[in-house]
Amino acid sequence: MSLGNGVTELCGRRERLRTWFADALGTALLEQEQTALDAVLQDLFGYYLLQLGWVAPRDVLAESRIRMRVVMDVDPPQGMDYPHAVAMPEMVPIQGDSLDVVVLQHTLEFARDPHEVLREVDRMLIPEGHVVIVAFNPWSLWGLWRLVRRRSKHFPWCGRFLGVTRMKDWMGLLGFDTVRVVPLFFRPPVGHEGIMRRLRFMDKAGIRAWPILAGVNIIVAQK
Repeated sequence: MSLGNGVTELCGRRERLRTWFADALGTALLEQEQTALDAVLQDLFGYYLLQLGWVAPRDVLAESRIRMRVVMDVDPPQGMDYPHAVAMPEMVPIQGDSLDVVVLQHTLEFARDPHEVLREVDRMLIPEGHVVIVAFNPWSLWGLWRLVRRRSKHFPWCGRFLGVTRMKDWMGLLGFDTVRVVPLFFRPPVGHEGIMRRLRFMDKAGIRAWPILAGVNIIVAQK
């Protein structure tokens, strides 16, 4: 696949995923992700933060204490209060050993080469820098629904869902230590708002009783 075709394909994936996040189910998930990311990013310090890949129609970096924040994607958002730049996630024009934190919110599941994305993250992060990965979990009700829907090419079900064990293995090979895993959203992927409200109890119960079955995991790893 040529670079031009790769950019066009990734732009299409990003747009379709953003459209899904704007619907009822995506919005409910995004609210939980935002709350969890706010808590995670408040505990990570440094001078430079990069959000590599932008899929959600909101500023997920708002609560970070790092002042210099950059969003980078093939079609980054407009109108934010901090810089944005254009790049493929596998080829980032940033100097090595220069970033303190990299955020990947549903970037790996839809990347052409997730291994190469992680190698770029490793290259850019300073020693003891952190990567924050938000990814759909295949070992969940969401993963089960994906098995039914993935052949339809609908988003996000056509993506490559990534379990915690696999992510820990990938990060371990690059020399990262997993320091935190935050499980999110234990309700089934039902788009009806009334049903979603009635099933909210599953989120609180899931964290205590079956955390490995979360629909989404946030993984924090340190170089």
